[in-house]
Amino acid sequence: MILGIETSCDETAVGIIESKGYQIRAAALASQIPLHAPYFGVVPELASRAHLEKIFGVLSHCLKKARIKRPQSQIEAVAYTRGPGLKGALLIGETVARSISQAWKLPAIGVHHLEAHLACTLIEYPRLKTPFLGLIVSGGHTDLVVVKEWGHYRVLGRTLDDACGEAFDKFAKMLKLGYPGGPLIDKLARQGDARAIRFPRPLMESSWDFSFSGLKTSALYWLRDHGRPATHKGLCDLAASFQEAICDTLIFKTKMAMRRFGLKTLVVSGGVAANSRLRRMLLKASHEESWRFFVPSAPLCTDNGAMIGVAGCLRLKAGGRAQRAGAVDSSLPFPRWA
Repeated sequence: MILGIETSCDETAVGIIESKGYQIRAAALASQIPLHAPYFGVVPELASRAHLEKIFGVLSHCLKKARIKRPQSQIEAVAYTRGPGLKGALLIGETVARSISQAWKLPAIGVHHLEAHLACTLIEYPRLKTPFLGLIVSGGHTDLVVVKEWGHYRVLGRTLDDACGEAFDKFAKMLKLGYPGGPLIDKLARQGDARAIRFPRPLMESSWDFSFSGLKTSALYWLRDHGRPATHKGLCDLAASFQEAICDTLIFKTKMAMRRFGLKTLVVSGGVAANSRLRRMLLKASHEESWRFFVPSAPLCTDNGAMIGVAGCLRLKAGGRAQRAGAVDSSLPFPRWA
């Protein structure tokens, strides 16, 4: 079993994964949404303090759920998010993981947060094979990645400014809907007409990269000129139109990449992968293009400890069993994310 610790942003999460079949033995999470909701976004200093307050309780709860009484002998390694993420938040998770490593005489494995999002798909689809195209969509990331094999990646494009999830959150803030904005926009959009307002589709053909700041600005100007819709129907139409612009951009880039590199398998992960409209559009595209399409269930799309555990399993297998007890990242290759 592998213990995974995730503290890259605003979720304090721990998961225990059985390396055979990548099954979740136990998982526990402390959300910080109520803490950051008044600010309509994550406040790094508050996030770090909350991780420090919650991490040991979450860890203890997870071990109890897994019925782990002798972790030194029952757990093979501890994995933690090495990056990317908020520096202070990452430091909490790394410090706890390294302390556990020394106390329990286990290898400590630093994993890449985005690799973990992709690897999380293995929990529900353990027979997923490489190569495939990975689309990682979240509050902090919008990355298009060719996965040649686990541990070897080629990043085609990433966000140049706002990630798609951040654009959803900021748009929700403009409308004074609440935080996090993505699920709220998604809920409204289900009742709206996506053709009501024509927002721009940024960087459609000129680059593999993404940019959503212009779309956010366009929405801001629309609200300046027209004001916040007075009716529920108008609000739903506005939400659906904004959401459609983001989804169209993601679908367009994904189709381009799948065709360009001759790939037949698509994996989508990250918090925005839970968006119902994006899922429907990707499923339709996969049928039209004859792709194999994999996306984790909604609870596994957002940051969680289990995905770190799975990535730790992959790193452990890649590095063999040469680690000595208590070693930190001993001889384990950190994935090449370039």
